Amino acid sequence: MPVSRRDALRYATAAAALTGLSAATCAGTPAAAAAAPTLIDYAMRQIPAQDIRAAGHAGVINYVSTSRPGSSFGAKPITLPYARALNASGLVIVSNYQYGKPGGTAPSDFTRGYPGGVVDARTAWQLHTAAGGGQSAPVFFSVDDDIDRATWSNVVLPWFRGINSVIGAQRTGIYGGIKACQWAASDGVIGRSRSPGRVWAWQTRSWSGGQVYPAAVLYQRIVATASNPGPVVGGIEVDVNDVLAQDCGQWNLHP
Repeated sequence: MPVSRRDALRYATAAAALTGLSAATCAGTPAAAAAAPTLIDYAMRQIPAQDIRAAGHAGVINYVSTSRPGSSFGAKPITLPYARALNASGLVIVSNYQYGKPGGTAPSDFTRGYPGGVVDARTAWQLHTAAGGGQSAPVFFSVDDDIDRATWSNVVLPWFRGINSVIGAQRTGIYGGIKACQWAASDGVIGRSRSPGRVWAWQTRSWSGGQVYPAAVLYQRIVATASNPGPVVGGIEVDVNDVLAQDCGQWNLHP
């Protein structure tokens, strides 16, 4: 999309925070994406900015959702003081919403249909803005399950329509496997990055069969599990995400 001179300058400044980004824009496979700058995601507690920088990461994907019943995650939701500390250290921030999960104390968010999407979008946007999130930045809403096309069309899509009714499709992103990302883009319920050919798709390697969606802006290459632990940053295990586009939805590019 066309951008003004001021927006172009802001774009360049924000992109500069992601070292080596030009290599990331060409990433098309997990192997190629390994050279990309990385963002980490985590829920257990807030990791000090200096520890994130020391580990070589360019920023974080943090939650704009609260903890499920029976849990108390220190990084949910992101707070204004923590966001300011991250920004002051030159780290970028991307917003993600996930409250429920399969087998958790609250069901997967997408199972609650259109009305649930409305409620989730209102909650996400309130927490996003309270922490200083950019007014045009997207929130990535999680589809943390291996869904089929029928589930997408009959259950997940109405949920995204509800989200869109509150914050609009352009500020809506998806986290999920490759098929969920493709379906979301095809049905027009997620927005477009300023990076050509990219949409607000944060793809996880789970349920993706070793493929990377060419239009994704983020790729979750390391998913920390009990059987496959992730790297430790600031004393806790984290997931690691490759940045595949200069505009991956970072707040400072979308004030």
